[in-house]
Amino acid sequence: MPFNIKTKLSLGLGFLFAVIILIGSVGAVYIHKIANESKVILKDNYESIQYSKAMLQSLDDLENDTISFIRTFEKNLAAQEKNITEIGESDYTKALRNDFEKLKAGHFSKVGIQLIRERLYTITDINMEAILRKNNQAQKTADRVLTYIGIIGGICFLVVFTFIINFPGYIANPIKLLTESIKQIAGKNYHQRLNFKSDDEFGELALAFNAMAEKLEHYDNSSLAKIMFEKKRIETIINNIKDAIIGLSENRIILFANKQAVNLLNMQEQELIGQYAPDVAVSNDLMRLLISDNTDGKPVKIVSEGKENYFNKEAIAMISDEKPIGEVILLRNITQFQELDLAKTNFIATISHELKTPIASIKLSSALLEDNRVGGLNEEQKQLVKNIKEESDRLLKISGEVLNMAQVETGKIQLSFQKVNVEAIVNYAVDAVKLQATQKDIRIIQKIDEHLPPVYADPEKTAWVMVNLLSNAIRYSPEKDDVIIHVTKINRMIQFSVSDHGLGIEAQYQGKIFDKFFHIPGNPKHGTGLGLAIAREFITAQNGIISLKSNPETGTTFTFQLPAGA
Repeated sequence: MPFNIKTKLSLGLGFLFAVIILIGSVGAVYIHKIANESKVILKDNYESIQYSKAMLQSLDDLENDTISFIRTFEKNLAAQEKNITEIGESDYTKALRNDFEKLKAGHFSKVGIQLIRERLYTITDINMEAILRKNNQAQKTADRVLTYIGIIGGICFLVVFTFIINFPGYIANPIKLLTESIKQIAGKNYHQRLNFKSDDEFGELALAFNAMAEKLEHYDNSSLAKIMFEKKRIETIINNIKDAIIGLSENRIILFANKQAVNLLNMQEQELIGQYAPDVAVSNDLMRLLISDNTDGKPVKIVSEGKENYFNKEAIAMISDEKPIGEVILLRNITQFQELDLAKTNFIATISHELKTPIASIKLSSALLEDNRVGGLNEEQKQLVKNIKEESDRLLKISGEVLNMAQVETGKIQLSFQKVNVEAIVNYAVDAVKLQATQKDIRIIQKIDEHLPPVYADPEKTAWVMVNLLSNAIRYSPEKDDVIIHVTKINRMIQFSVSDHGLGIEAQYQGKIFDKFFHIPGNPKHGTGLGLAIAREFITAQNGIISLKSNPETGTTFTFQLPAGA
């Protein structure tokens, strides 16, 4: 009947336990026997010797204290009569009793006392000989115990030693063979098989392993060529894509990089594939930029073949079974579009600049037409002149915003940093929008903290931002309402805020409010949609930040911070 591994282990451990019990039982039995023999010696013979000794000592007190002698001798003699254990000891004890009775009756004689002494000596000798005899017997028993235990222990040692040598191998050898075979399978040696035969779990494991290896071998032979063909095809497709592509594993190991990516990184393919991307980034600035998350959506400028090229970086997360398995970084070459955009921006800037002169002439002509010294106008003519002036102002404002935006896009914002009093910036902006506020009967409240240091900024660009924010606040506030300007110092920054009680901005649109040409759906369109975009660029260029807080029920607050002057 075949046994499983659990049963064999239980039998082996049970055998060892039985050996321990056997040796312990034999030892316990003989040790108990030796202890009993020693106890008999102590109880039977040693006590008799002590009684005899006490009676001998009492004889020495016979002449001095007869009463004490009789009491002591009687006591020990009675104890001796109850402890007779050896052959001949009873006769001598009885004779001792007769002699003692004569002595008690008054028949004192030296011969009688000497006879008592001889009888006590004889009883002592009998017990001493018994002690020696029993001690020898106990010693023989101990030697016999040692011999038995030695023989049993030796046999058990040989059996256990054989068990220890062979039994672990029975368990460990199949596991070792299985481990080596698994390593062979991991190394794609699918011809590996387990050859040991057994009726227990190891045998079942060997059959299952061999079946698995056979299926893997079959699958490898049937699918390897197809897999290699598909791999080559994918590599060819990736290498022929004009955009640079880099693939990373979930652990940021570089899995592949096409020729375009290798050329841009200025490295050899073998220096990239299989490497940890952050390690490569230590010595490669472009790789450091690609694996970082702070590109801010701006084009990446790369000098390749002596020419500046611009690329859009796109990181695509790879997900399988809702778990991240890696990332693909794609660099799209947008150099041509960047050059066209720059040409467009320069063209718009030139046109905007050139439009200012004819617009100024139109405004001057409108002003002259309104002058009565040139000639009077009827009401219809006055209305036409007013329309011309309003459209000219609107056209001039649009041209100014487009020109500012062109400066922003080309990165050629001209800034003149200086220490400026915050009240001067606020007063300039308030004066600029005073007429607009008066038309809607809106009060502008200024809350400027005392003893504020000057702000280190471009006064013209900062005042432009302030005017833009105030103009928007007035435009979207109800009539006869308040617009609040608050200026305070936060750490090393001067904070300007403009608050209104208008309709507010819904949360879904707040993230886009600073984008170019953005208009909130449903609101009437005023201007070009460039004002807040330009304001953000002006503040950012001055090392500041701009933000907003808005609630459709309470209104909107625009805030920007600029460094305080030392």
